[in-house]
Amino acid sequence: MTSHLMVVRMLPVAVLRVMLLLLLKETGEHNYDASYRLGTHYDFIIVGGGSAGSVLASRLSEIAKWKILLLEAGGTPPPESYVPGFNQLLLLGDADWSYYTTPQKNSFQGFVDHRSPYPRGRTIGGSSVINSIFYVRGNRRDYDNWEALGNPGWGYKDVFPYFKKLEDYRGRVTKDTAFIHGFGGPLSVENKPWRTKLLGGFLKAGKQLGYNIIDPSIPDPIGFYEIQLTTRNSIRWSTAEAYIKPSAFRPNLDVVLNAHVTQILFDNHKTAVGVRFLHQGKLKSAFARREVILCAGAIGSPQVLMLSGVGPATHLHQHGIPVVANVPGVGNNLIDHPYLSALSWTVKNGSTYNSLDTASPEVLRQFIHNRDGPLTFGVSNEGYAWPVTGPGDPYWPEVQIAFSPYVIANDFGIVSSHIFGIRKDLYQRYFQGLGGREGFSLGPFLTRPKSRGSVTLNSANPLDAPLIDTNYFEHPDDIAAMIRGIKFSLKLASMPALKYDFDAVFHDRVLQECEHEVPFSDQYWECYIKIFTGTIYHPCGTCKMGPPTDPYSVVDDQLRVRHVRGLRVIDASIMPVITTGNLNAPTIMIAEKAADMIKLYWDAPITTF
Repeated sequence: MTSHLMVVRMLPVAVLRVMLLLLLKETGEHNYDASYRLGTHYDFIIVGGGSAGSVLASRLSEIAKWKILLLEAGGTPPPESYVPGFNQLLLLGDADWSYYTTPQKNSFQGFVDHRSPYPRGRTIGGSSVINSIFYVRGNRRDYDNWEALGNPGWGYKDVFPYFKKLEDYRGRVTKDTAFIHGFGGPLSVENKPWRTKLLGGFLKAGKQLGYNIIDPSIPDPIGFYEIQLTTRNSIRWSTAEAYIKPSAFRPNLDVVLNAHVTQILFDNHKTAVGVRFLHQGKLKSAFARREVILCAGAIGSPQVLMLSGVGPATHLHQHGIPVVANVPGVGNNLIDHPYLSALSWTVKNGSTYNSLDTASPEVLRQFIHNRDGPLTFGVSNEGYAWPVTGPGDPYWPEVQIAFSPYVIANDFGIVSSHIFGIRKDLYQRYFQGLGGREGFSLGPFLTRPKSRGSVTLNSANPLDAPLIDTNYFEHPDDIAAMIRGIKFSLKLASMPALKYDFDAVFHDRVLQECEHEVPFSDQYWECYIKIFTGTIYHPCGTCKMGPPTDPYSVVDDQLRVRHVRGLRVIDASIMPVITTGNLNAPTIMIAEKAADMIKLYWDAPITTF
């Protein structure tokens, strides 16, 4: 163990940087910053260069007569971000805002101070640079529901073409699935080239339960599948690579990095006319002739709106911020996918890999020379399942089951306890004996939680982190759904494909904090859930789209902010309800669709597809 620990500690500052000098030659130049030509007047100013903002900057700059300014608070992606298997090294690092939630009463009880780290990308490409690169569109019912809630033009039939437009699919297809994918778009999507033996057991166990192996992009995804990744030749393909890099040379696009927007500027008619931002130690301003577009994400967008005087009037008054527009929904309706990662099983040796082995010279060699091995996907999940577990529409699942080919204590807590935020004493006590062991985890997360949280201001200082209250399990139905997810996971792991083929043994140690309940009863699992449930980093909904009859809607179906002019929000915050799966692909789709909305509004041509 000692040699592995030494390698892990040395890797980020030595081996990793040397290795990635070679990779960066392959991926080309990454100097996007155009600060040297920063002007004062533009047609469009885009705030935030993440998964949505990068798309908008690229698509709007296709109109040569428009001058576009993209302001990103972070810098260029760190070299290690290009290697999928180093994703956990990015969390709580320079490319992360390093947010934390507020202390919680119904979750995070086993976490330090009852709160959880809440990573958000702070770099060009945003969270697409630090995420686990899973490509998941969601369920057709997600989008049909958006439309049914009063958002015309957002049904599945309307968004499906944009998923195809954004996609350069390089994975496996059949005659039944080829039509659902896009080919030649900016975002590369691949199957990973390397698999553990355990993945086969997971998929086979699904078949033994009567489920099909599916392509996750089908409209009605019920079944088991191997992850699809936003990579190209096994290198992370963020929106910085997919959208900004091909567009940065355009003379009408100025990308300015390390520019922290502090306020949207309004005139006397409540029209957004520009922004104020910190850049190179100075407070600067830029002005928009047509629109300001806020793409700062589900945490950043409501924060910037409130700092600018757009939000719940009472809350703004509390912080001494003059009210431009009373929009009560700003910062409300925070939705996320609660994720339980502690359910663990050991297996016989030779079935999978040790997460510490990602630092071994052989694994590094595999990736550098062959784009193969464990580093081709994050230290995260290898497969997923959407099962039928609860009441209601059987094709609209309430949980998604994540399959990880290791137990979270596999690394002795060196990285995982820090990233998850679980208390060291609890981590070492409950997971004792799992360090260095081969195994797997099954992690249910709620796809359609009913609980709602909030994002509010900590102060009127734009450099202060906002208050993020996830409010998990405020609604009792969410606990019941998570318990059903646990029971399905236990049943899945008991299938012969895992129990007998791999000698899977459940880590059934009784959690001390819950020993007052009958072990493995519903009451025990409820206690267990509140101790160990964390986040899978999918915040949305804080500037939700809705009709004028919804008093908590923030934007209309054209993503224009209510009660002001010249301002749109375009990112995951506009989702009225969360999608059934990971959020990066839907966020990029939203931006692709919104780019065409803006072009049509301003009588500019759009690309047919």
